[in-house]
Amino acid sequence: MTLPRAVPRIRTATPEELPALSVLEAAADRVLEAELGNQALPAPELTTPVEPLFILVAGTPPVGFARVDEVGGHAHLEQLSVQPDFGGRGIGRSLVEAALDAARGRGYLSMTLCTFADVPFNAPFYASCGFEEFAQPGQALAALRIHEAQLGLDDLGRRIVMRIRL
Repeated sequence: MTLPRAVPRIRTATPEELPALSVLEAAADRVLEAELGNQALPAPELTTPVEPLFILVAGTPPVGFARVDEVGGHAHLEQLSVQPDFGGRGIGRSLVEAALDAARGRGYLSMTLCTFADVPFNAPFYASCGFEEFAQPGQALAALRIHEAQLGLDDLGRRIVMRIRL
């Protein structure tokens, strides 16, 4: 497989691409599971109880994607996945920046996310993108965190809510 030298073009996902994104997410999840001591993550369809606000992809076919929902009046980065073979090329950061721009363009004042605090390519990565830990996330995000805990995510590692003002 030839790897791209530059970040692939980021665009809105097409309906035909959506099924392939779950395969991409599963591949990215295997990297996270290895970081968490080979503990299995819950199935993606269980972790996202709302319809997406938008989904951005990098490349054709996609090698990464960002799913953004609305939770408690905030744009919420529900999922960021990059095909492991394409990691370390700035695709994730470019997807985050594009998601922030898209949310800003839709009038959102902030974006939130829930992530593992101690996984280097989770909370520390998002902090490098400008996100900060959000200690009092409000009712809707607190309910999402309860949902995540019920799925067993908290058993895999410390989880936090982060936010960036747009």
